[in-house]
Amino acid sequence: MSGAVRGADGLLRCPWGESADDYRVYHDTEWGRPVHGEDPLFERISLEAFQSGLSWITILRRREGFRAAFAGFRIAEVADFGPADAERLLQDEGIIRNRAKIEATIANARAARELDGGLDELVWQFAADPDRPAPRILAEVPAVTPESTALAKELKKNGFRFVGPTTAYALMQACGLVDDHLVDCHVRTGRPPHQGRDQG
Repeated sequence: MSGAVRGADGLLRCPWGESADDYRVYHDTEWGRPVHGEDPLFERISLEAFQSGLSWITILRRREGFRAAFAGFRIAEVADFGPADAERLLQDEGIIRNRAKIEATIANARAARELDGGLDELVWQFAADPDRPAPRILAEVPAVTPESTALAKELKKNGFRFVGPTTAYALMQACGLVDDHLVDCHVRTGRPPHQGRDQG
């Protein structure tokens, strides 16, 4: 039962994409689509770090709160956050109030600002082979890969925090560096809906 499942709309999806409305929208319009750009990638890195130890739906449901709290995840602005901002964020009920993760997000913005080639160049050099076989069932989807281990190592070398190999692989899945939609999933096969396919 861990293969693609058919939703009420008749479309086959990865099982997690049918478990809640929030997941369905995220699965159909965003997860696995290529994400480029400094600030969009910084947002994804930040959200994946906050997800550590929590369910992803907890983060999804607070996403707008995170965006408001972290200046739309604009690297230039978050990198200038100081101790007063960290304290403010610890009181913000719209996000996950975890001091280590808040401080890591600010530190990661500063690390991203200092990158010579930019975050997009750093992250995308670790994209997986696009021709690798599609997973048929969830059990075939890895939690860690050599690419994610290498990406985590490179991010840490450049001063990023909360980016272990598992978090790095979740980032790769979310940002389209790897396509882990199951082989029968409508997103992978290109069946509708097509809206939201392009990421800015």
